[in-house]
Amino acid sequence: MSPLFLVLGTGPLSLVGASRRRGVGASLLREVGSPAEAEAPALRVRADAPAPRVRPLVKRGLQPPRHFATCAVLAIVLAAAACGGAEPEHAAAPREPAVSSATRAASEAVVATPRIVFLGDSLTAGYGLAQKEAVPALIQARLNAAGYRYEVVNAGVSGDTSAGGLSRLDWSLEGTVAALVVELGANDGLRGLPVGQMKQNLTEIITRAQQRGIKVILTGMEAPPNYGPLYTAEFRQVYRDLAKEHDDVTFVPFYLDGVAGDPSLNLSDGIHPNAAGSRIIEEKLWRTLEPLLEKQD
Repeated sequence: MSPLFLVLGTGPLSLVGASRRRGVGASLLREVGSPAEAEAPALRVRADAPAPRVRPLVKRGLQPPRHFATCAVLAIVLAAAACGGAEPEHAAAPREPAVSSATRAASEAVVATPRIVFLGDSLTAGYGLAQKEAVPALIQARLNAAGYRYEVVNAGVSGDTSAGGLSRLDWSLEGTVAALVVELGANDGLRGLPVGQMKQNLTEIITRAQQRGIKVILTGMEAPPNYGPLYTAEFRQVYRDLAKEHDDVTFVPFYLDGVAGDPSLNLSDGIHPNAAGSRIIEEKLWRTLEPLLEKQD
């Protein structure tokens, strides 16, 4: 058999730069990389029972200014040699591995555990933080401490746009999902993408989630001021309109409320929350999320 060469390549997107203005929460951002690459689906990482750990789908983060991403190329060579010969006359038939009833029951319990999915970008993924310091991981720890039996899935992908989130929605909502936290739009704003298209993408995400009986928490975002006040106002209004147009959507006006613009609560890039900032976001989200939860027996 001829060798088979498989080449894979990626190019991360980055959000860089920031507005230091307090109280507005708008960040001045730039992108690095190809828009198409930001929307590539990523594999979801799930936590393990009984006390699940949250693992981000993608480890890439938003890079500081002038740090350019490189393209990683992986070449895998698979060579197979044909071999002949008859099987032994009395070869034993393959046997399926024995699975104990306890193992099967434990597996079924994991599958049945309801999930809370965080669908977002690097602000959800926890760029620059230890995994346990990302907002979804903090929510998982609080759930465990409070006696709630939920598995938190960190479906944050750095550089992702609303279109990227929509493209991987079905993958992210596998299993029994009880709630979906939508944190998308920052990268749409930094690129100055059409506000109407962003609204259409977010509408599709909300609609498809609700059709599955999933509770949706929509978090708002601010556009960078460099596109002008009209774009900024229209961008902000999208989230408010979506909250009004969709019944039973729980709305958080600004994901970075109380954190954006404060150097003591952000990394050195001025954009991404540090561990202290992440805790503030988690505390506010928890107050919104907990009323939607049920304690399982």
